[in-house]
This record gives sequence, structure tokens and C-alpha cells, in this order.
Amino acid sequence: MIAWENIKFDEKGLVPAIVQDAASKEVLMMAYMSRESLQQTLDKGETVFWSRSREELWHKGATSGNTQKVVSISLDCDGDTLLIKVQPAGPACHRDTYTCFDTIYGQDTSMENRFAILSDLESLIAKRDAERPEGAYTTYLFEKGVDKILKKVGEEASEVIIAAKNRDPEELRYEASDLLYHLLVLLREQRLPLDEVLQELSRRHKK
Repeated sequence: MIAWENIKFDEKGLVPAIVQDAASKEVLMMAYMSRESLQQTLDKGETVFWSRSREELWHKGATSGNTQKVVSISLDCDGDTLLIKVQPAGPACHRDTYTCFDTIYGQDTSMENRFAILSDLESLIAKRDAERPEGAYTTYLFEKGVDKILKKVGEEASEVIIAAKNRDPEELRYEASDLLYHLLVLLREQRLPLDEVLQELSRRHKK
């Protein structure tokens, strides 16, 4: 249930809403919601915003098909900003890009983390899934579907086994990289965030 009394709508009856990919954690866009659009979001299970330029309700993806299935809605500590985690069905931006945001300064401090490449790769795969750029291998996998992706995961797992049996570190490094990549593609196709896999590993470790 939404605690409406905790949401601070501005003088125009609007509240900012930040939209985040629930799987990759990438910030996709920012828009505004009115009471009515928020209620419709709850009713539809997909994001509905208030367009300030057109002064009308805007069901994201109603015409383009790039809908956003709502996973969760959070309210910040001041009560004046919403965070909406979604499963996007396509690009979030009117430019047909995965996210509306472009880096213009600095770099993500998560690069200090030795496993940052997994987060970066998960975000890139999510971007490919949303935008489907022609000629990209990841696009090819998503368009072929789950059976093709599963076949590649199986093939790469076999290659890892062969490389290990051959005691060939260079070959093993190469094939293990392929396996991790295809596994991340599979997780994206299944809408299972890498975070949940890591959390499962953490639960097991604590036992």
C-alpha cells in the first residue's frame, strides 16, 4: 500500500520519479508523476507519468512498446522523490537508447572494485537487450532466444572442461571468460539480476 500522506507533491501536484533497471541497477530516466499517474502505475503495474510539455498522462511505451514493468517503488527520506525499479521492455530514452543519461565527467568509482567488470558487462548486456543494435553479437543471441543462449552456455561450459583437462591456463582463461559472458546473457534473458546470484553465494558462505 502507498502511504500517500508521506509523498510531498510540489505546488503543481507533481513528484520526481527516478527509474532504475531492477536487474542491472542502471539509472534509466527521470520523469514526473501526479497522484493520478502514480495510481495508474499501481493499477497497471507499468510506469505512467505526467508529461509537463503536453500536460497529459503518459503511459511509458504505450505507442513504442518500450514499457517498464514495475518491480518496486521507494520514497526518499524527504518524501519528495520516488525511486522506481523496473523491468524495461526496450530503450528508456526517446533517442532509442537504453538510458537517458550520458557520462560527461569522471568515471564510476566502482572501477576500484576488482569485480567491477561484471557490473559493467551486466549493464552493457542490458543496454544491448534494450536497444538491439544491428550487427552486435549480443543482439543476435537475444533475437534467437533462450534455446540459442542455453546452447551457447552448454558449449562454453564444455570448452571450459576441455581447457581444464588440457591443463592450458591461457585456453582456460579465454573459455571461462566466454562462459561468464554467456551466463550473464542468460541471466538477463531470464530477468534474474546478478545481485541475486551473489546474495545466494553470500548466504551459502555464511552457513
